[in-house]
Amino acid sequence: MRFSMNTTAATSGLFKRLLCCLLALVALPLAAAATTAGRDESMIFGMLSATTQRCNPLQAVEREFMSLTALVYESLLTIGDDEQPKAGLAERWEASGSGESWTFTLREGVTFHDGTPLTAQDVVATIDEIKRLAADETTAYKGAYASVRYFVSSATATDARTVQIKTKRNNYSFPFAMTFPILPAAQVQADNPAGTGPYMIASFVPADYLQLRANPAWWNGTPALEEIMTIFHTGSRELINSYEYNRVDGVITRSLTAAQYRSGLNSQHLSYRTRQLETLQLNNRSYELADVEVRHAIRAAINIDSLANSTYMNMVLRTATPMVPGTWAYHEQPGILRYDPEGAKALLEAAGWVDSDDSGVRDKVIEGKKRELSLRFIVYEEQGNSVRIGAANQIAGMLGGVGIECRIESLTFSQAAARLKAGNYDLAMAAFNMDVAPDPGFLLMKRNTGNYTGYASEQMDKLFETLRTTMDQEAYIQKLAEIQTLFLQDCPFICLYYRNGAVLTRRMFTNARSIREPEVLRGIEDGPGFE
Repeated sequence: MRFSMNTTAATSGLFKRLLCCLLALVALPLAAAATTAGRDESMIFGMLSATTQRCNPLQAVEREFMSLTALVYESLLTIGDDEQPKAGLAERWEASGSGESWTFTLREGVTFHDGTPLTAQDVVATIDEIKRLAADETTAYKGAYASVRYFVSSATATDARTVQIKTKRNNYSFPFAMTFPILPAAQVQADNPAGTGPYMIASFVPADYLQLRANPAWWNGTPALEEIMTIFHTGSRELINSYEYNRVDGVITRSLTAAQYRSGLNSQHLSYRTRQLETLQLNNRSYELADVEVRHAIRAAINIDSLANSTYMNMVLRTATPMVPGTWAYHEQPGILRYDPEGAKALLEAAGWVDSDDSGVRDKVIEGKKRELSLRFIVYEEQGNSVRIGAANQIAGMLGGVGIECRIESLTFSQAAARLKAGNYDLAMAAFNMDVAPDPGFLLMKRNTGNYTGYASEQMDKLFETLRTTMDQEAYIQKLAEIQTLFLQDCPFICLYYRNGAVLTRRMFTNARSIREPEVLRGIEDGPGFE
């Protein structure tokens, strides 16, 4: 499918933005331009952004925008291709014997883009600001790194390069949480604070463009590209048009339209993993779903491959548990996601649900009353995107095939959130933004923040209690495996897939093997062919 030229006001605005960007590029200082001899000078990307008004990464509001701030701001630790913590601004780190405190030693000679040196006090101030945002009762949005509050009790600068952090969770997952961006102590609440990363902000016009320029004083060498320009778009069609007509070198998008470029001869499609876990929530408190065999039947009746292929055009990563497939934390259990409608029917029959009146909907006598297996199915949508509604309709059709009626209600996000919290639903399509730390306890522990199903298991709670006091990697992996095994056995809800996004580009810019949020442009500072 090809797109026709759009001459609307939106496109006119885009040309104005491109002109501004080109003028900015032309205005580069000659000295800076001279440093790029023999290497590529710039790339122009496109992405959606309509609401971001500031570059402060602690208060990010748009997921794609974070792929840009990740090039400007750096963290104590990073996550490598092997999904394990690596040195970042901290050159080394170590735990006390019990793991109740950790000591981080900062690299020597690192400076922020404004020339001020990085110190341990900047780390402490950043942590304090993250915790302040998380505790702010005046806003529902707690910041992009609010989960740090669960890991950090206190942070102290013991000298200019040493930070001691006391933790609430003395376990193996703690270093994974130390991947938040570090800001100068005096700028933690600034709109566009200085960073230490390979690129610095040269010019930013909200909803128009962001120009990044290479940091000549970066501690890790000379960035491969001198300039990275990003043009912001208001809609997916406008974004894809910009790529189609060569207005940009690449685009970062979660739009399913990107799937059409997988086989293009002149385009490369780099899939990246988001942190968005799509689930089918099952209200364990509903009398229909209190029986684990009914929950197993629902899982067997859903053809997840069909959902992935048709509704999501394969821009997903299937998963049986809340952990990410293909990583050390995932416990592979073949056959669990097998589509088996006949098996689903047998499970429902065994649970006493039969179609006694040939209505097509199963029924059962409960406390002397005939009840139909008819479920309230709520679903909410992202703005301007009906894909989750489509998936819900497909699921309803699959469940109808085994005698389960679904009454779909399409709600706003706030309406659905209220219903989930109140337990006023039977089935719900819901997505969760999973944390970088490999610990899904917020979804599975009794009465925890993301446990909307009412699932309560003493065995599961004890597994997490042990997990959260385990410092040894192998023991941690084993406990995660036990948690995932019990999750599949109890089936409190159904994990469908992690959503994927795509970088469409005509120029390969990275050698990174693992591309994921928020570091979607990870490796661009090195360029292809560099390690």
